[in-house]
Amino acid sequence: MPEDHTILGGKVHVYKRPDSNLWQCSTYFAGKNRRTSTKEESLSKAKEIAEDWYLRLRGKLHDGEIKSEKTFREVSQHYLREFDIMTQGERNKHYVEGQHWRSRGRLVPFFGNLGISEITSGKIQEYRLRRHQEAIAKYGKPPGRSTMHQEIVTLRQTLKTAIHL
Repeated sequence: MPEDHTILGGKVHVYKRPDSNLWQCSTYFAGKNRRTSTKEESLSKAKEIAEDWYLRLRGKLHDGEIKSEKTFREVSQHYLREFDIMTQGERNKHYVEGQHWRSRGRLVPFFGNLGISEITSGKIQEYRLRRHQEAIAKYGKPPGRSTMHQEIVTLRQTLKTAIHL
């Protein structure tokens, strides 16, 4: 039977797997199960390491390094799966491929790690300016109005998907 101890008022579990001499620790934090090895054989040292690990997680959440909400990248993946299913045979194949390209090639590199609540009108304007600057640097002219419109439509549809998740 595996050994299991709780610390920090039950927030962190310190346990040993049956085939291991090392202690592991786990917690449910910011909407996800998280676990790591303490790399210790001593229970007292393992508890100290587990407590430090949990407190570092709390610090990362406070500093914004851990998102407690869905990121744009996660929502984009969900949107593209949903889009493929909903448009099967009803939209032009090139349009569907374009949605994937705009999302993966343009929007996710810029917005990907942001939580959905962090995507504000100011952030979208920042994206437009960056796209404008990149296009001028690469092609000597800004992106076409239609191109930017299609990218913003893809962004809007992705953000609408986030409402239902």
